[in-house]
Amino acid sequence: MKKPNLFKEYIWLLNTIRRAGKISFEELNEKWLDTDMSEGMPLTKATFGRHRIAIEDIFGIIIECQRQGGYLYYLSNPKALQNDSVQNWMLSTLSVSNVISESAGLKDRILPEPVADDNGYLQMVIDAMKKNVRIAIVYNRYGGYDPRNLNFEPYALKMWHQRWYVLGHFHRDATEDKKEVSYFGIFSFDRIMSMELTDIKFTIDPDFSAEEFFSECFGVVQGDEFPTERIVLRAYDMEKYYMQDLPWHHSQRLVGKGEDYADFELYLRPTPDFCAQILSHGKYLKVIKPQWLADEIREKHRECLE
Repeated sequence: MKKPNLFKEYIWLLNTIRRAGKISFEELNEKWLDTDMSEGMPLTKATFGRHRIAIEDIFGIIIECQRQGGYLYYLSNPKALQNDSVQNWMLSTLSVSNVISESAGLKDRILPEPVADDNGYLQMVIDAMKKNVRIAIVYNRYGGYDPRNLNFEPYALKMWHQRWYVLGHFHRDATEDKKEVSYFGIFSFDRIMSMELTDIKFTIDPDFSAEEFFSECFGVVQGDEFPTERIVLRAYDMEKYYMQDLPWHHSQRLVGKGEDYADFELYLRPTPDFCAQILSHGKYLKVIKPQWLADEIREKHRECLE
């Protein structure tokens, strides 16, 4: 059996158990026989056992068996498939890829969003992170600046708006002449002109958490000059449904409703990229709190009119 077919089976198995919550092997086999993948052949327990091992190895998802009440299979660590987890991203991406690959005849009618080319840098950064070695890049910022030669410790990767970013940690030990230096920078792959791995080893801070680092960010802009604040946005018309179905931030929650609006509370850093997001929704979004942010958005709209 070809590997692509195996991946399709892994994804089908994961999604089927995930949707069912708990399911018996007999019920699983009935659903399996309804698929084209089965070719009319039942799923054997030996194959199912191998698939369980492969799914745990690839996705980190454990399929357990509840012996009481009829031997029901379920995902023992469903939190690993939360919206912002790597496992969920992998599963969603592969699931969509499988659906589209089986619909080759509709390729001219299926239009995915364009994704920036990673130029091979994604694999290089992952290799550097595995080996704990620094990377050297030539970086060309927007705005016509001269390219910069940078050398840093790759701490994390993040995708945002179809672009990959690497979080670099810059560190220099203190000397007699200079103080210790330690800070972070974020770099987009599409602005990296070249990259190479160095032989310089580093030890990642054991207390570092990529999720925690970006937890107060709207996107990838960390913005230390913008302290975290409670922000309340009022969404009008259809925008209230869009924000409800696709939250802007993990802290977002609904705090009020009216006849034609809904109020959402967020706790984050109101960085320029967040302000741009508000502005992009025009009259359908209003800042309720804080007042300084409402004033700033109002002024930006005035500038747009000019």
